[in-house]
Amino acid sequence: MKKQVLILLLAMSAAATLFGQNIKFVEYTLPNGLHVILHEDHSTPIVAVSVMYHVGSKNEKPDRTGFAHFFEHLLFEGSENIARGEFDDYISRAGGYNNANTWYDRTYYYEVLPSNQLALGLWLESERMLHAKVEKVGIETQRQVVKEERRQRMDNRPYGRLLEETMKRLFTVHPYKSSVIGSMEHLDAAQEEDYVQFYKDFYRPDNAILSIAGDIDIEQTKKLIDVYFRDIPRGKGEIYRPKIVEPPLTREVRDTFFDIVQLPAVILAYRIPAQGTPDYYAVQMLSTLLSQGESSRMQKRMVNEEQKALAAGSFPLSLEDPGASIMFAIANIGVDPADLEASMNAIITDVQQNLISEREYQKVLNQIENDFITSNNTVAGIAESLANYKMYFGDANLINTEIERYRKVTRQDIQRVAREYFKPNSRVVLYWLPQRS
Repeated sequence: MKKQVLILLLAMSAAATLFGQNIKFVEYTLPNGLHVILHEDHSTPIVAVSVMYHVGSKNEKPDRTGFAHFFEHLLFEGSENIARGEFDDYISRAGGYNNANTWYDRTYYYEVLPSNQLALGLWLESERMLHAKVEKVGIETQRQVVKEERRQRMDNRPYGRLLEETMKRLFTVHPYKSSVIGSMEHLDAAQEEDYVQFYKDFYRPDNAILSIAGDIDIEQTKKLIDVYFRDIPRGKGEIYRPKIVEPPLTREVRDTFFDIVQLPAVILAYRIPAQGTPDYYAVQMLSTLLSQGESSRMQKRMVNEEQKALAAGSFPLSLEDPGASIMFAIANIGVDPADLEASMNAIITDVQQNLISEREYQKVLNQIENDFITSNNTVAGIAESLANYKMYFGDANLINTEIERYRKVTRQDIQRVAREYFKPNSRVVLYWLPQRS
């Protein structure tokens, strides 16, 4: 009997993987331009309330970098109806939690609450959208907070500036060349009116997606959304979307960065297509092949067999415009960075010259499918995925179907993108070395 049950469970699991997900949702747009996505799930008595704004570091002025990330902090300061410092108190007293994050292309805020506190989450986010306090006292407070965050996460952390230093060498004109956390000098130089204008320009209903997932009643939720959001006015003027096209990288850019680290590292960075394009999915599968799991190419060869690297990996950045894929390796004690680079080059050359096996391809696809399903196994994950798919691709139903785009990638596609985008004459090679005493 136990064996039969096990077989049945395995069959059900295989079927779920084969046919993908079926996450149902309702979406509509309010007259003020706010797009709403609702997913009803009564499995647990919680609800995720989220708002994604289509503004990231990419939308900043060249002399005001760091604004998008700064606002992620500033908009917890309070509003006309929420005293300074009380935003988080409302959430904790209700038994929930909240957070926010910023990326190159968007800023995202969310609360996870007991489902009977849905109205609280909606009120807080409507206050953030309409009545946020963008004033001197909060600006000065958060300037110090952001500076401390930069010190802890980047400046005083080994390899903490890896992404920042790599991207500013890989891009020369596109805003992706600036780090998401931005320049502290720019934040210091900005005046209160600069911050007020940024809020008016981007924190508007017609530049946002309200995504709610969890233990809700769809029709009742729509009524609550009307109460809190319908009367927020549409923004004025056109929303700034940079149209800057980065010129092709036609030569290798080689450089050295000295840091307070004990072990050297090597970074190889390549330009890749924007997320959502067929070749992006092939690059994602290539990176999975190279570095995900103990049996991945870089882990198996560089870390386990050759023991040249303490850690090694490869990751493409999911970006709205053509972006980057970054390989890195941290050397073991006594290993010359040139030897590290040689191993990385050899791994890429092998994929370029030899078709991966059917077995290895299937392993990579299984890993992709598992990650795809796992990313949406919570209401918070579902709310974010729905907003992402709608904002970047205009199709929230990709939460159910995007996996088919990966399944269309062939072994030949993986070999082709390795040849086309991972070229030695169009990349950045950055040696990350211990600071000289």
